[in-house]
Amino acid sequence: MAESDATLTPAESGDGAARVAVLLPLGLDTAYDYLVGDGEAAPPGAFVRVPLGSREVTGVVWGTVEDGAAGGVAPEKLKQIAAVLPVPALPESLRRLVDWVAEYTLAKRGAVLRMAMSVPAALEPAKTRAAYLASGEVPERLTPARRRVLDLLADGLPRGAMELAREAAISAGVVRTLADSGALMRVSLPAERSPEMPDWSLPRATLSADQRAAADALAARVADAAFSVTLLDGVTGSGKTEVYFEAVAAALEAERQVLVMLPEIALGAQWLERFRARFGAAPALWHSELGQRARRETWRAVANGAARIVVGARSALWLPFAELGLLVVDEEHDGAFKQEDGVIYHARDMAVMRARMAGCALVLSSATPSLETLANVRSGRYQSLNLPDRHGGAQLPDIETVDMRRTPPPRGAWISPPLREALADSFAAGQQAVLFLNRRGYAPLTLCRACGHRMQCPNCTAWLVAHRFSDSLNCHHCGYRQSPPETCPECQVTGRMAACGPGVERVAEEAAALFPEARSEIVTSDTVAGPGQAAEFIARIEKREIDLLIGTQIIAKGHHFPLLTLVGVIDADLGLAGGDLRAAERTHQLLHQVAGRAGRARHAGRVLLQTYMPEHPVMAALSSGARDAFLKREAEARESHGQPPAGRLAAIILSGRHEASVAGTARALARIARGALPKEGGIEVWGPAPAPLALLRGRYRYRLLIKCARSQLPQPWLRHWLARLDAPSRVSLRVDVDPYSFL
Repeated sequence: MAESDATLTPAESGDGAARVAVLLPLGLDTAYDYLVGDGEAAPPGAFVRVPLGSREVTGVVWGTVEDGAAGGVAPEKLKQIAAVLPVPALPESLRRLVDWVAEYTLAKRGAVLRMAMSVPAALEPAKTRAAYLASGEVPERLTPARRRVLDLLADGLPRGAMELAREAAISAGVVRTLADSGALMRVSLPAERSPEMPDWSLPRATLSADQRAAADALAARVADAAFSVTLLDGVTGSGKTEVYFEAVAAALEAERQVLVMLPEIALGAQWLERFRARFGAAPALWHSELGQRARRETWRAVANGAARIVVGARSALWLPFAELGLLVVDEEHDGAFKQEDGVIYHARDMAVMRARMAGCALVLSSATPSLETLANVRSGRYQSLNLPDRHGGAQLPDIETVDMRRTPPPRGAWISPPLREALADSFAAGQQAVLFLNRRGYAPLTLCRACGHRMQCPNCTAWLVAHRFSDSLNCHHCGYRQSPPETCPECQVTGRMAACGPGVERVAEEAAALFPEARSEIVTSDTVAGPGQAAEFIARIEKREIDLLIGTQIIAKGHHFPLLTLVGVIDADLGLAGGDLRAAERTHQLLHQVAGRAGRARHAGRVLLQTYMPEHPVMAALSSGARDAFLKREAEARESHGQPPAGRLAAIILSGRHEASVAGTARALARIARGALPKEGGIEVWGPAPAPLALLRGRYRYRLLIKCARSQLPQPWLRHWLARLDAPSRVSLRVDVDPYSFL
């Protein structure tokens, strides 16, 4: 089926109708042919309403179709497009990205398109609101109230009735009377709020020599208006944001649009304040907490070019930017950029393709770059800029390990004597501290001390987590919740159920007993549910209303608190358990980031890592500051085993309500795969085996893992194997190319 971006012209079929391929945002891979009536224009990218069975759906014109194209349907059997919607066309670069992502991830093209059409209301006709202008006529009776209205409208700007009533301190009835008398003219204005316009020419921050050099290099790459990828590698507190703001300014000066992706936009309150201080306006926002009206307005503003800069989560990648001049992925190493549901993709990697197809610059920013990004820098595919020092003369914190084998806390406690002493010193000096434990709730496990029974989720292979504040046992995978039992469900003994291990609530309880005067706050995804709550807790820290933060990984993401001088990590070994090939890398990144919250201003910082393995390479690298040496060793270890980034992985996950059916389908797929492996080798099939979370949300799960060399692509083999599999309808199958999580 031929596709073209040329303006559509009627086909020479003699029926007076042109023929186009329309892709629908459904679980389909094929674009369907439709006819366009005489006098209508439906160029590629146009949003159209088309009949599908007994209903109408909205799709996108994916290209033109030549008469007599191979496999084409006879014109007399085709249906006609019902309507071409009056919205800007989906940009060609975004349509190319849809095709590429579908090809790479083995997802249906329609499912990928659905992510770019996530706001159906944005495709409906724009709503309007009534407003008023002065007509030039003066009413016969000019009261003070009426005069105030006319004085307000003397600037020639239309205003709504409520706006006039508020600004002139009158009732809305005065406005209606003036309109009825002919003194005011009614006009219609778009109902959407216009985005604030950032001013790139406002005074910039004072930059160091290293920052200035990096900023100039990024601005030059934006000015080139060509595809490039640059890693901005700077220590925590080095001012990476202010550096890439200069690239943002260059893109705005060139009248191009900008997208900045953050891993946790809900926690970007400080970033937004810095942006407003630099550019005099707020950017458009895009994240899951936005209401439908805000999403509709932002989508349309991006499509028509009114929104010049958007800051958002990974889904912002699919907004219809027509003039994209710069793309920034902040904290590029963060796992939040990986989407695990629906179409499975990594937004950092897809951002590279989006920038390539838009022909623009991409900046990847991090203090702890991923091994994948560093491998691309070493190969020359990406450029790199380095910021080795903290901004303003601040020093990196001293990082110490606390050997829990030698200085353990008292029985039943979790804060070691050295950390207790450091906390006391910090509070005595009027400074703030963080206790970090990447585990929500009060305790990760509840068991019976009489028979050993453990409270497990009935829907998942996971222990129920005790939450003391809500007095509940929760599953953090499926949301199951129940009250803590007084009697053991297994042995029926009463009073022997016990919470085992610490969560942040338990650490907070211990800290409150040790330091009753310290004002503490728990910060997790349970307590900070959106941007509003995040901004509130940040404001309280900045006002010195909080002395001690106890939290999970969300407190590691980019916050700057000048009086925060101490970070204590309760269980530094937590992320190193299990067989995840990225365990050491991710633990190093997380602990490095949380350590970076300390000592970011004039006060020196100190970090204490409680560990039972102080000799572990991760702990040694953190305490010595030998980041690059650690990453080099980690990359060499991966390369010796052919693991990413030196090799490629792809996972096939099968799931269903009946374990026997899932297991049988997985074994059948494994037989097909091993029977069709290339003779020259280079591809390995591991499994099938039950996934670590073998039961998730009531569905049994089996996995196969495919491993191959970096020079090979697994997708052709995966398609070949899956095409030969006769899977029962009750078994679902998902493909995860470049898996990030192995649960």
